[in-house]
Amino acid sequence: MQDYIFEQDFVVRDYECDIQGIVNNANYQHYMEHTRHQFIKSLGLDFSDLHNRGIDVVVSKIQIEYKRPLHGGEAFVCKLNVCREGIRYVFQQDIYRCSDMALCTKGRVEAVSVVNGRLALCDEVEKALNVSQA
Repeated sequence: MQDYIFEQDFVVRDYECDIQGIVNNANYQHYMEHTRHQFIKSLGLDFSDLHNRGIDVVVSKIQIEYKRPLHGGEAFVCKLNVCREGIRYVFQQDIYRCSDMALCTKGRVEAVSVVNGRLALCDEVEKALNVSQA
């Protein structure tokens, strides 16, 4: 397992599971989104404040590889890294089952900043993320 810069713990809730008793695939995006938001919040950035000033960081692409299923009641952790590729922020987000640290999901989430309606790098976001060009 590689090093990550942020982690968020979760427990699967029963209503997140499908008829087969495993987490429905769409819920993994929710887990990753909540982790990104908590990460951004931990850096002192506030999405509402940014938005009110004309700055929005939005997802432009998501890729998810499902490796092993999660089941109701299982504890898991979503781990995160981020880098910049050109104008895109790339979040690597991997989900591990806590009982055995088995990799369940690998995610790559690309986001961009839109400043006053235009695609642009935002100095405030750049500084907070402290990302280097990949």
